Amino acid sequence: MGDFSFILNSFHALTWQMVVMWAIGGVLIWLAIKKQFEPALLLPIGFGAILVNLPFADTMGVASQSGIIKWLFSVGVHSSEAMPLLLFVGIGAMIDFGPLLLNPKLMLCGAAAQLGIFITIILSALFGFHLNDAMSAGVIGAADGPTAILVSIKMNSAYKGAIAVAAYSYMALVPIIQPAAIKLVTTKKERQIRMQYNPKQVSKTTKILFPIIVTMVAGFIAPASVALVGFLMFGNLIRECGVLESLSQTAQTSLANLITIFLGITIAFQMRASEFLTFGTLLIMVIGLFAFVFDTIGGVLFIKLLNLFTPKEKRMNPMLGAAGISAFPMSARVVQKMALKEDDQNHLLMHAVGANVAGQIGSVVAGGIILSLGLNMLHLA
Repeated sequence: MGDFSFILNSFHALTWQMVVMWAIGGVLIWLAIKKQFEPALLLPIGFGAILVNLPFADTMGVASQSGIIKWLFSVGVHSSEAMPLLLFVGIGAMIDFGPLLLNPKLMLCGAAAQLGIFITIILSALFGFHLNDAMSAGVIGAADGPTAILVSIKMNSAYKGAIAVAAYSYMALVPIIQPAAIKLVTTKKERQIRMQYNPKQVSKTTKILFPIIVTMVAGFIAPASVALVGFLMFGNLIRECGVLESLSQTAQTSLANLITIFLGITIAFQMRASEFLTFGTLLIMVIGLFAFVFDTIGGVLFIKLLNLFTPKEKRMNPMLGAAGISAFPMSARVVQKMALKEDDQNHLLMHAVGANVAGQIGSVVAGGIILSLGLNMLHLA
């Protein structure tokens, strides 16, 4: 009878807000499995959203003071930011900076495509969001989940869960959102601009020195980004050094996959109904979409502006500006697909990959700049 009464108590503790969160979790799982939108991210987040919204999860279950998800969040994300940083090691090991080093101008794409972040921060502040929430929401536009999580944690945003879900969801929706944003600000003729690709080899020395130099430069211009940039570049150094092949493969596969699985389900700790189902959360999701769209548009418009001062034969295809966000390699594939649709002989993939890896650097540096400015301003306040 005691067990039966506990079941009854569980049903009595059930709220409509929990049911809504189950539905949200179910939608994320459906998108992961049926639509294959970033399944490695959305499936753990979706399942975690259901898990932490079961009756008594806050008092006796996985999200309680001694629960496993609470512990993973406290140790792996909140206290040390270990999980997002370790994931950057795996991401760095996956990246080939060769296309960027062959055409350093593409670094401008990675910088310009962060424009939406700073526009969004201003608009969020005008909407009445506290500075730490506004700055955290702006980073969603970079389409860089680990950076968005890290910034929201360090800035102690009240919307950590919404920011993480928005960042990863919009990353997954890159193939749907970006084409519409690109077409909004380009003409068919601009999308047909061809670019020659010179498949020269970048020297091994250059590839080894690049991550070291980038880390040092970041340390001077954006000290708060050193952990982000440093772990990303350390992963790349493992890849390029040529003497740690087994470690490089481990970082790209086992490490990245393991951290991704646990990071996704751990972030769900912030998706408890009591904290997630608020008007502010909905507004954060909308603001994040705005930031993502305007990061794309900002990158495209910057290339168009650059082309006004560039000889016709050296102009860049404006779509490369859209690849300057951090969603690697999805954004590069979107640009390649759109280019081939407009002209079946227009192969932009390698240029787009160069812009996309520049976006990886740009997003973590932007995150570092926001942290430096935000923490200083909050301290002064």
